[in-house]
This record gives sequence, C-alpha cells and structure tokens, in this order.
Amino acid sequence: MAQSHSTAKGSGIKHPYHMVEPSPWPMVGSFSALVLAFGALSYMHPEMFGASLEPALRGLGIWKVLIGLVLVLFTMAGWWRDVIKESRTPGVHSPVVRLGLRYGMFLFISSEVMFFVAFFWAYFHFALFPNVQIGYSWPPASVHTFNPWDLPFLNTLILLMSGCTITWAHHALIEGDRKILITGLALTVALGMIFTGVQAYEYAHAAFGFKDGIYPSVFFMATGFHGFHVIVGTIFLCVCLGRAIKGHFTPERHFGFEAAAWYWHFVDVVWLFLFFCVYVWGAGQIAEH
Repeated sequence: MAQSHSTAKGSGIKHPYHMVEPSPWPMVGSFSALVLAFGALSYMHPEMFGASLEPALRGLGIWKVLIGLVLVLFTMAGWWRDVIKESRTPGVHSPVVRLGLRYGMFLFISSEVMFFVAFFWAYFHFALFPNVQIGYSWPPASVHTFNPWDLPFLNTLILLMSGCTITWAHHALIEGDRKILITGLALTVALGMIFTGVQAYEYAHAAFGFKDGIYPSVFFMATGFHGFHVIVGTIFLCVCLGRAIKGHFTPERHFGFEAAAWYWHFVDVVWLFLFFCVYVWGAGQIAEH
C-alpha cells in the first residue's frame, strides 16, 4: 500500500474504505522473493543448474542468499514505512479499514499456527509410533537430550515474563501513560533478545547435530523456526517502541501495537507447547555438559 493524501471527507468519497494509490512494493517484493529463492536453491543445490555453472555458484558462497535477503528486507522496510504513514494520515485508516487489518492479522496468525502444526505432527508421529528405524523408542537411544529444567525452563520463564511486560505496556497505553508504555515495551524487547541469546547458547552446546536423525531434525526445525519468530517479533516490538517514543499511539488508535502484542502472545503459546512436548515429555538421556 502506498500513502494516500486524500481523505474520505476532502475528496468527496462516499465510502469508508481506503483505495490505495499505485505502489512499487508488490512488484519489488515479487522480484526480491524470486532472487532470494534462486539464491537459496543455488546455495543448497548448485548441481541442479548444470556442471558448467556449479563451480561458479559454489564460489559465490552465501552471497547468493544475502543479495535476495537484503532486497526482501528493503521491500519490507519501505512497504511498512508507507503503511505507518497511512495510519498517520487523517481519514485513511477508518474504523472499517482498521477492522479489516484486524481480520488480516488474525488470519496471518492462524496460518502461522498451521505452519507449526506441521512440525508438531512430525514430532508426534514418531513419538507415539516409533518404528524400527529409530529402535522403537522416542527419543532414539543414541540421542542425549537437554535437561528441560535447565536452560529450556529459564527461557520459558523469560518468555512468560515478556508476555507480562507487553500486557503491562498495553494497559498503560489504554490508560494514556506513555512513560510506562515505553518502559514496558523496552523490557519486552530486552527479554526477547535475552531469550534469543540463551537459545543460541543452547544450540552451541547441543549433544546432537541437525543431520543426526529424525529427533534432531524435528527439534531444530521446530525450535529454530520458533526462534526465528521471536527475532521477527522482537523487531516488530522495536518498531513499536520507536513509534511509542514519537507519540504515534493513542488510547483510541494503536492497532500497530495490538498486532505486535497478538504476535508476541502467539510466540509465547507456541513455546509453551514446545517446552512441554519436546523438552519435558520428549526428554530422554540427559546430555552431560
């Protein structure tokens, strides 16, 4: 969506919907996604482009992926910058438009739920019906898992505390207390960063690798994608923190903050399922560090 300088009242428009102006971001985003997909494929499977191109593609290394990633991040920054400008333009984000944005965010989070269902499905398939390939046991006897009441439990407390601080910030926003809003958001961002750091430390000390079997693969895919969502949510909250400092949010109009809070609570809930299903219920032989 591009910024619209017209309002429903000033332009004679007889409906409450926002008719967006021509925007370059859908085309730029499509091209960026294509470059990123091509770069990822050429990085993971350079042989698929033929023997003549394989040496050159291998020589480029990770740069093939980084180019597309930078383009995607540029698209996201520019597009969302325009959406923020729209939200500050009188008459553009009418009540009907804000309702549509809420529906959109709800559907987006619903799609994310189904994304994680796939990993939980794979996990429960082998946890409930372990086959001969993994020795009829889950986790496999060769896998030394993490102690769930060590770093995983610490991370659980950190994430639950972050859910409390963002709720505190939301309450402050509704009450018109900008100072507490900024404090609560800053604490939530800090806790999100701490969670990511603890997760990285845990990965660095894992007793198994990604390619060591079905348990490590499902573990790293499920917890790794959750960690990615924590990073995205932290960036989301950083943007909200900047907007709160600039005074963009009011008790009546703050959907950007609400969307970030919904997303963060979704991340909290997913982690609780991961903690109890993967770390606690799926605990086997504990690795010694």
